Parts: sequence; structure tokens; C-alpha cells
Amino acid sequence: MSVVCFGEALIDFLSDGGTPESFTKYAGGAPANVSVAVAKQGVDSAFCGMLGDDMFGHFLKEELSHQQVNTQYVKFTKEAKTALAFVSLDAGGERSFSFYRPPAADLLFRAEHFESEMFEQGKILHVCSNSLTEKNIYLSTVTAMEQAKNHGLIKSFDMNLRENLWPSMNHCLDRIWHIMTQADIVKLSKEELEFLNTHAHPSQDEQTTIEAILNSRVKLLLITDGANDIRYFSNQFSGYISPPKVNAVDTTAGGDAFVGGLLAELTRKLESIAFNEIVNNEAQVLDLVNFSAKCGAYAVTRYGAFASLPTKHDIG
Repeated sequence: MSVVCFGEALIDFLSDGGTPESFTKYAGGAPANVSVAVAKQGVDSAFCGMLGDDMFGHFLKEELSHQQVNTQYVKFTKEAKTALAFVSLDAGGERSFSFYRPPAADLLFRAEHFESEMFEQGKILHVCSNSLTEKNIYLSTVTAMEQAKNHGLIKSFDMNLRENLWPSMNHCLDRIWHIMTQADIVKLSKEELEFLNTHAHPSQDEQTTIEAILNSRVKLLLITDGANDIRYFSNQFSGYISPPKVNAVDTTAGGDAFVGGLLAELTRKLESIAFNEIVNNEAQVLDLVNFSAKCGAYAVTRYGAFASLPTKHDIG
């Protein structure tokens, strides 16, 4: 396996925008989406997480397998149901969420559920902040990051903040900073960067936050802003690119397509170039970001999550 994605898989019920609204079932959840985005690029990927032993959980595993994602590290529980998210879209394809979580099965994954061979065989571990919302799943994520470090994996973190998934914001910032600063690659949206600034102690400006991230072990920081410029930062250089201009109809999987494209293209580069050589070379980083931007732009022109994710052929 090249890329292992740990965290939540859930059902997105996507609105048709009608009156009254109808909702269609789609497989979703940010880490699950990224695992599919990588697999659709023709790169080996696996999803690791807990699903409810219910119709939705089995549907998710079947969908992941159908997309050529390795599901051997998926666990099932009867103690909680699979999480649900109802997603409404505005005229520009922007989302609003209503989550049925907690309780949910993905929150019940524990450190002892990890299998050591997953870390022995992987090259990249990818996580998001939705597996930090409660203490026990946060501790499981900490274990995953520690095991990845011990086995020499590259660690990727997409903040992907959903404030209404946090029962309390008391520990939100501390947990996000802890996991983020253990990562090698970090992707934030502009709004998430603003959240970090607003909740900093004491409140700080954007540049101070960016410097704080880069002063940890983070090698590459990417900041997206919808259809606007994507900024990239390393300790050696920084810059921006303009993503392709498209007519967005559903932004549900845009960020996950971006990250999946990034990790898939990085995996291809790792066949001939060491990670540090890639992230310390601005031309290589530009290649990565341009490819990722094309993947994100492709996804937002289509509805749903898995169905909207591009293959390498789609990107050209």
C-alpha cells in the first residue's frame, strides 16, 4: 500500500435543492474520500476506520472495495450506528451540513484495533481533524501518527474542520495543533487558517500562524481558498498558483480530490525522488500543487463524493 487514510467514513445524504427537498445517499467522509481519490489515480490506497454493523456501514465498505480501495483494516461494531450527514447546497454549490454524530461507529476505533502491518507496508498516512472530536478517537489518532513516525511514513493532515461535529470547542485547538505539528504535509482552507488565528493564545496574525506551523516538523503547508489562489509554503520558499476556472455545482469533494491528487502524485514522484528533495524543490512542489488543483477543480463540477473524483486520465 502507498497511502493509508485513517478516520471517518459516513453517508452523505445530498439534497436535490428542491421544495420539498429530496436527499440521495452517497458514500462520504473526508478520509474515505481521499482513499478513493488516490485509488482512482491508479495508486494503491487503503482505508482504516470503524463502521457500524448496519446497512450503511456495509454499503460504505462495498463502495470502497468497488473503487479499488483496500478495506482489510476496516472494522465493524454493533455498539453504534454509521454516521450520517445531510448536505444542502446553495446556488454556487457551497455546502451546509447537518450531522448525525455522535454517537457514531467511527468514534469507537481504538489503538488496539490498528494492525502493525498497515504501518509496515504503507508509505503515507493521511488523517483529518474529525477524528479528534472526542478524547478516545483523538488518542487513537495520536497512536496512528506515532506508529507512522516510528515506521518512517510521511504524515499528511487536512484540517477539514466541521465545528458542529465538536461537542465542545474546549480541546479543539490543542488537539488540532498537536496532530498538525506532527505532520509532514498540512492542508488548510483560508477559513481554517482564520480559525487558528482567532483561537490562538494570544490571538495572532496570519503570518505568525504560518511561521508557527513551519517551525514544527511540517515540511509543506498548502492553503486553499475555493476558486481563488492556492498558496504553498515551505521553509525554503513560498508562492501561489491560480486553480483552473470551472463552474462549480457541488464542492463536497473538492478538498478531498485536491488532497488525494496531491498524495497520489507525491507517491509517483517518490518512486524516483526522496521526499525531502521533493518538498525542498519549488519546481517539484509547483508540479504537485498544479496537479492537485486540477483534481479539485474537476471534482467540483460533478455531484457526490466518490463519483466526482478524477482518474489520472481525466486530468490528462
